[in-house]
Amino acid sequence: MKTIIITGASGNLGTVVTKKFIDSGYRVVATVIHEDFAKDLTAHPNLQVDIVNLTNETESFSFVQRTISKYKQIDGALMLVGGFAAGDIHATGGAELQKQYSLNFETAYFVARPAFNHMLEKGKGRIVFIGARPALHAADGKNLLAYALGKSLLFKLAEFLNEEARGKNVTATVIVPSTIDTPVNRKYMPLTNPVDLVKPEQLADVLEFVVSEKSSGLREPVLKVYNNV
Repeated sequence: MKTIIITGASGNLGTVVTKKFIDSGYRVVATVIHEDFAKDLTAHPNLQVDIVNLTNETESFSFVQRTISKYKQIDGALMLVGGFAAGDIHATGGAELQKQYSLNFETAYFVARPAFNHMLEKGKGRIVFIGARPALHAADGKNLLAYALGKSLLFKLAEFLNEEARGKNVTATVIVPSTIDTPVNRKYMPLTNPVDLVKPEQLADVLEFVVSEKSSGLREPVLKVYNNV
């Protein structure tokens, strides 16, 4: 049984992804920020839920090390924690930059670093980041400046990890959704047909594919999941 770390497991995407992996026969070690959020996940023998502040490097490192000690092998780490903020260059100051950097980059880096080093030692593993289209396209990102900048670092990090792991069965993948179909996004995009939005279930399928043997030949992948938006 493969062991998969899923951060941000209680979010709109995280709950769907966690269920997908449990239903597909994986052991899931999920993180939530507060014990109250653990109730959003259905109890299962193959689900372990840990309370972790992923903006804290020491706490994140300890979480990964505990997982390695208990299960011996981390096969995949899916970094789903993130945050969103609007604002162009005129509205974006240092506080906004730091918050988005912490939520979208540090929470991923603090887990990816020890997990990646463990995977290199074991000779296999999959690191997966959730990117964002505004980080790739200036027209989309100019009014979401702090968010887009925070997410853009994940693409460079994946490049560096893939170069470090060249020749080994360890890869870093960036999944890039457009707009995910959530209650909040439906509220703020009333003119968009929900059918055109990316379903959390679609992303869950892509994430499971990436860590499965079906994707064994992929290297340095950036997968754009845009549906019709």
